[in-house]
This record gives sequence, structure tokens and C-alpha cells, in this order.
Amino acid sequence: MPHQAKLTQGSTLKHVVMMSFTSALGLMCMFLVDLVDMLFLSMLGEKEAVAAVGFAGTIMFFTISLSIAVSIAATALVARAIGEGNVALAKRRAVNVLAFGIVFSTGIVLFLWPHISEVLSFIGASGRTLELASGYLHILVLGMPAVMIGMIGSGIMRALGDARRAMYATLIGGIVNAILDPIFIFALGMGVQGAALASLIARFSMVIVSYYGVVHVHKMLGKFDIMEFFADIKPISKIALPAMLTSLSSPLANTIVMSHTATFGDDAVAAIAIIGRIIPVVFGGLFALSGAVGPILAQNYGARHFDRMHRAIYSAVTYAFGYCLVLCFSLYFMQDWLVSVFNATQRAADLIRFFATYVSFSFFFQSLLFIAIAVFNNLGKPFNSTLLNFGRATLGTWPLIFIFGSFMGAEGVLFGQAVGSVIFGCLGFYMACKYLKSLEEKEERFFSTRQSVGYDDIL
Repeated sequence: MPHQAKLTQGSTLKHVVMMSFTSALGLMCMFLVDLVDMLFLSMLGEKEAVAAVGFAGTIMFFTISLSIAVSIAATALVARAIGEGNVALAKRRAVNVLAFGIVFSTGIVLFLWPHISEVLSFIGASGRTLELASGYLHILVLGMPAVMIGMIGSGIMRALGDARRAMYATLIGGIVNAILDPIFIFALGMGVQGAALASLIARFSMVIVSYYGVVHVHKMLGKFDIMEFFADIKPISKIALPAMLTSLSSPLANTIVMSHTATFGDDAVAAIAIIGRIIPVVFGGLFALSGAVGPILAQNYGARHFDRMHRAIYSAVTYAFGYCLVLCFSLYFMQDWLVSVFNATQRAADLIRFFATYVSFSFFFQSLLFIAIAVFNNLGKPFNSTLLNFGRATLGTWPLIFIFGSFMGAEGVLFGQAVGSVIFGCLGFYMACKYLKSLEEKEERFFSTRQSVGYDDIL
């Protein structure tokens, strides 16, 4: 298959919608299975089981975020090389990012696995909830290298503009998980551990699908060379490490929220856990936005098409606004159904309704932050993404949830997060637009200087 820079041509809005939709469909399928896990476990009538998956999900979000961070490096480096027309470099970067991800994820598993119970205790799990969450994580964390490989494979295919095949890995993984969940949870009577085992098998199915797309369809893995790998560690790390820190900020914010929510009791924790499963399913199209805009920006940056880069950003804003308008109103009208489906207690139901009525609209401003992160990660300033996301996770989370929580109760935790999203979304988008303009001006000065030197040489 020819490796053309297809994202440098055609409608930017069409590319944003297609890349976001396919990426979101895969992600939402994966998170939908987590939501189904929560639904099945709520049917067991054990409140601690739902809370346990909530605590475990906070840790798993951390590991998945690291995988996404390395896939960002794969997408940026491969897409930029494709935009420049250097296919050999794209293949070399693809195989070396994959090797980097495997080594890194294996190290994380070896470090985290013996300390799972301590980490869960630190974020507030105790008693029966701690026991169930620990058993769940001891199984599921073993699949982190598989998630890493699947995410990197999807990132490589997105860099090529093949959004459809990039979607398949998470889509197939979600389908496998959905099929195995009721078998392990109910038919085999394994409960929480059954949910974890189903998810683990699903993660390994992602590897098979990604390998087929990258290796057999696109033939995008170059021959591994240890010296080239060490040479590429620097450009990979330059993007991956700040992206990891950026990704870590989201689970950090979730940990702060979960820890503070625990002071309001298990009903509040269960409600936050349910909301945490609803959010990726409903707003997956926004979470996919950064990964969708990234390759469009990177390919056009490699080709030096700044006009298309500006159009891509504003196309993303248009898409995000329309998406939020439809989904937020849908969530508002579905709130009673959600309360009923999850058998929520009265207190948990109050929190779910508060989120659906007021807090959900803040996700448009989060989408502005996602767009800014795509700009900085793919155009040479990944540390700016780190600062923005950590600012939102710390200054935009802890003080606000503490202040609003002190007089609004658990609802204040949700409201404080929303206020932080508005502040940092607007700030991030302003910074991103300003940075892109500075890159364009720098490029214009560079070509102006070259032309001037060429003219002087002729004279």
C-alpha cells in the first residue's frame, strides 16, 4: 500500500470528523465494556464490588494513559516523516517506538504489581472494597504491555491516515470483552475477578489486530537495529516523556477526586465510579479529538501547509461544539434511565443527576484543552501540554473541589472539576493558537532569509 500524506489534501473538517469518529468508536467500545462491567457487577447486589471497580479503574486509567502517551510519540514521528515524504524514516521510527513501549510497559508492570494493595489503600480503598479491587487489578495489570502494543499500532495507522483500521484494534477488543464478561462473571460465578479476566483476554486480542494492520496491510515496521533504537530514544523521549507526564495528570486529577469523594462515603464513591464509566462512553468523541487532530497537524507540518493547520484547529472546535450540544442534551434526558439501570442509591442518584444537568456542559471546554494538547505534542512543544494538564489536575482540581465541596458536599467535587476545565480549556486554546502563529512567522522569516541570500549570491 503506498504511503501518501493523505491528510495534506481535502477538507480538514472531513478529516477531523472521520479521524475523531473512528477513534472515538474504538475508544467508546473499550470504555463501554467497562460500563457494562459496572452494570453486571451492580446486578450482584454488592455495593463494594462497584466501588472496587471504581478504585481499580483509577489505577487502570493511569496505565492506559501511559500507553496513550507512547502512542502519541508514534503518531507524531511517523506522521511527520510521512508528510516529509521520508517513508524509510517512518518505518524506522515505527519499530523503535514499539520497542520502547514494550520495554517501558513491562517495567511498569514489574514495579506496580507487588504494590497494588498499598496503592489502593493510599487512594482510599479499605475493607471488602480493597480486597475486591486488589484481586481485580492483580489480574488486569498484566495486560498493560498488550494495551501498549495495541495503542502504538493504532497510533501508527492514524499517522498514515488509516483511521478505519486504527479503530479495529480497540473495537475488536471491546467485542471480545463484552462476549466474555457475562460468561466469567455469571456463568462461571467469578464476579469481579471474572470481569478482570475477560478484560485481560480482550487486551491480548488487540495485539493481534494491530499487528495485522501495521505489518501485513501497511508493511510499516522496519528492521530493528539496536544502534538505530538508541539513536531514536532521544526523539521518542522528547515527545513520549512529556506526553506521559501530560497523561499522568488526568489519573492524578481522578485520584484527587476519588480520594476526596471517599470522605463522603461509599455511595458517593459508587456514584463517581458510575459517572467515570459514563463519561468515556458519552464523550469518547472528544477524548479522541487530540489523537485525531494530531496526525493532521503533523503531516501538514511536515509538508509546511500552515493554512491547513489553522483550518484543522478551527474545524476541530466546530466538531467539538456540535458534538457537545447533541450529547449533553441527550445525557440530560437520559439521566433517570441511567439511575434506574445502575440501581443507584438515592444519594448516588442525586450525584448522577447533578452531573447530567450541570457538569456535562463543561466538556466543550475540555475539548479546547485536548486541541491545544494536540498542537503542542505534534509541533515540538510537548512540555506545554504537560504544564497545562498538570495545572488543570492540581490548581484546577484540588483547591476548587475543596472549596466547592466544603459547602456543596459531593456535588461540589463535580462542580469544582467543571470550573477548572473551563479555565484551563480557554487558556490552553489561546496558547496553542499563539504558538501556531509563531511557527508560521518563523517559517516565513526562514524562507525570506533564504531568498535574500540567494539574491545576494547572484549579485
